[in-house]
Amino acid sequence: MPRTRSVVLAAGAALLVRRAVRRRIATSPLWPLPALETPISGQGGRRVPSLRLTVAERAVPAEGVALLRLESPAGTALPEWRPGAHLDLVLPSGLVRQYSLCGDPADRATYTVATRLIEDGRGGSREVHEQLREGAELVVRGPRNRFPLAEAPSYAFVAGGIGITPVLPMLRAVEAAGGEWRLLYGGRSRATMPFLDEIEKLGGERVTVVAEDDAGLPDAAAFLADTGEGAAVYCCGPEPLMDAVAAALPEGRTLHLERFTPGASTAQLGTFEVELRRTGRTLTVPAGRSVLATVRDELPNISYSCEQGFCGTCQQRVLEGEIDHQDELLDDAERQDSMLICVSRCLGRKLVLDL
Repeated sequence: MPRTRSVVLAAGAALLVRRAVRRRIATSPLWPLPALETPISGQGGRRVPSLRLTVAERAVPAEGVALLRLESPAGTALPEWRPGAHLDLVLPSGLVRQYSLCGDPADRATYTVATRLIEDGRGGSREVHEQLREGAELVVRGPRNRFPLAEAPSYAFVAGGIGITPVLPMLRAVEAAGGEWRLLYGGRSRATMPFLDEIEKLGGERVTVVAEDDAGLPDAAAFLADTGEGAAVYCCGPEPLMDAVAAALPEGRTLHLERFTPGASTAQLGTFEVELRRTGRTLTVPAGRSVLATVRDELPNISYSCEQGFCGTCQQRVLEGEIDHQDELLDDAERQDSMLICVSRCLGRKLVLDL
């Protein structure tokens, strides 16, 4: 009987403690955990719809380039997309990489992407080339489009190497609509330039191909000098090429760039502090080091992937501070109270994160 009484008393005390803890959490923003909405932190990034697809076909459209056609195992129609859209591929290792859709938007049965092997890269392209064979399954997110084809009286397209992938569906769309367009397409050699035969057949004399091993680098300034007033200029390729196009852009033309590497910060790159509100620590982020790298010293299991501001895995809620957004992903609403800590920084002296 005394033992039963002790058990009952212990259970009652535990219940009272649990209730007290709940009340304390609900009324205090600081102990033991803040009474905040469920944070983005640790949730595996943005809640972008995902699909599990199968590699239906693998091809080699140029030296060092792998093309994948993906389909639903159930044979269901895939979500619609428009020229300029891309997919996030969740690779077998867990890495997330972005690849432009280069197939036909009218084809709802398959998605087509292509990637160049980057020998000294961070492993994503090598994983695609070596592990994603026919029959392999993988998760994709999207499609999403941050490089949409706008209406314009005429178009000038500039592509370098694998940068042709988002441009190719645009060429087809403008041609089908009877629009006016020209293309400057550069690469290390003709053998390394994917879809070259199709493009030359599609555009004829409107296509200028510059193979570096034969003719050197493309002359963006000369190409753009012939564009008409109001032309939309679309460019995707290596950073030096995009910089050259931006520098040579004539007045009265609109420039659209597709970047898969982070742009340079326009804000100070000095030292600032990051307070981890839930953890109770304040860290110093030095110039030349990312918020992500600094936070990982304290929280090594924090979620991240691309480290370039594209995949959204490291998105964190910001409770205080002015953000220097350097990503290519978040929309205006998301930028009000969150950031991608792999590339974005602080415009002031301190940020407070929901971590």
